Amino acid sequence: MKFRTDLALERREMLESEVKGIVIKETENDECKTTVIDIKTKEAAKKLGKGIGRYITLEMNAFSDEAAVSDGRLQALVSSIRSLIPKGEGTVLVAGVGNLDMTSDALGPMTASRIFATRHIDDEVQKIAGFSQKLRSVSAVSTGVLGQTGIESGEYIKSLCEAVKPSCIITVDALAAGSVSRLGKTVQMSDTGIAPGSGIGNARKRIDEAFIGVPVIAIGVPTVVDAVSLASELTGVSPDDFDSIGVKKGAGLIVAPKDIDLMIKNASYLLALAINCALQPTLTAQELYALM
Repeated sequence: MKFRTDLALERREMLESEVKGIVIKETENDECKTTVIDIKTKEAAKKLGKGIGRYITLEMNAFSDEAAVSDGRLQALVSSIRSLIPKGEGTVLVAGVGNLDMTSDALGPMTASRIFATRHIDDEVQKIAGFSQKLRSVSAVSTGVLGQTGIESGEYIKSLCEAVKPSCIITVDALAAGSVSRLGKTVQMSDTGIAPGSGIGNARKRIDEAFIGVPVIAIGVPTVVDAVSLASELTGVSPDDFDSIGVKKGAGLIVAPKDIDLMIKNASYLLALAINCALQPTLTAQELYALM
């Protein structure tokens, strides 16, 4: 048995030795620790089980414990998102991936619903509305899931791109963690795209630049942990030993915390505000919060 996790940071922690081609940098403020992992070679990517690219992990207080949007967390998120967005002024498409009817998978749709969409607002309307400086063109959409729509999220986004012609896509999705200690306390973002459902063993088509045709930034928060990871963490028994002691029945279980509804609500607000701030630098966080 193996741990299931979408987090590059956890995959790095599972490696038994240092791997060439992986560069790690850590920074910290009063409210947030940021770890940047750059995977530079195919060999390193293979050993880590992640694509070549940059993975930024932010560790902070639990979303369910801290409803207020604090400066430290917001600044770290905004700075990280801006560092991944390609330079230029083209339209950005924010896509919320997931199932709004399943709380642990509702992060993407709930975040997308709070994005300040501006693509439909022309320059004249912006002036009339009181915006003194030009807004960046932004569109937002929720893709649903294959079981609801019969359409892969990647196919949906790719088709939409033919009409919107964005310069960049930001996807938001719920993730799986390998440790219960990171549920609702961690944000991962990367420039390598995402394979929805991969963390729980139900991977769909990748949403990345190779498939879509434009850069894809993936942002997510771990909201679930699989039973194997949970049992190993609580008992101290390696997953490789579970078969020998008869622990098999729980291998397909995915577990979410009891405060998952509050976690998703607070996380979606913070992520949406951070994305809005990153895309609209001429507006303050307070102004954007009022527009959400």
